[in-house]
Amino acid sequence: MNQPIPSGAGHPSDARHDLTDVMHKVAHGDKQAFSALYDALAPMVLGIVVKVVRDRAQSEEVAQEVMIDLWRQAARYRPDAGSVTTWAATIAHRRAVDRVRSAQAATAREQAQAAREHSTAFDEVAEQVETRLESEQVRRCLRGLTELQRQAVTLAYYRGLTYREVAEALRTPLPTIKTRMRDGLIRLRDCMGVTT
Repeated sequence: MNQPIPSGAGHPSDARHDLTDVMHKVAHGDKQAFSALYDALAPMVLGIVVKVVRDRAQSEEVAQEVMIDLWRQAARYRPDAGSVTTWAATIAHRRAVDRVRSAQAATAREQAQAAREHSTAFDEVAEQVETRLESEQVRRCLRGLTELQRQAVTLAYYRGLTYREVAEALRTPLPTIKTRMRDGLIRLRDCMGVTT
């Protein structure tokens, strides 16, 4: 185990000065100094992260990332900006908040994707059911027409024939076809409950 960081005369400013010296050594790549820094700060860093992240396993992971950040960014530490402890606490809090936001964003994306997939499937099923019901209603209403009306409407709307082509196909005068189609369409509209 590493030697604890000397506490000087036991005064808080002495401990701050000692951590500043340790951080300076860490900035120059001193692995033993980093080990001492780790021992001094890791419990505090983990405590801060656990309060934000709440999940113990993720908190431990984030705390390790913070300690690695302290090693990598040691040269950026400025004593005049605050204590090593404050600097480490700030990095820990930011990392923890980033982890929570990242997890929330991932959850939101997954929920949105699931909602899109669910609504798409529902919409397709609903559309198929609606189409099937409408088709059945149209067939039922067509059965309510006279034979000549049904033939004229079917040729015009399902085969795309003009009034004249329907008249030729049924060998019936054009005015008679127009009357049958008009009467047939009125009966279809009433049967299907369509309002004008």
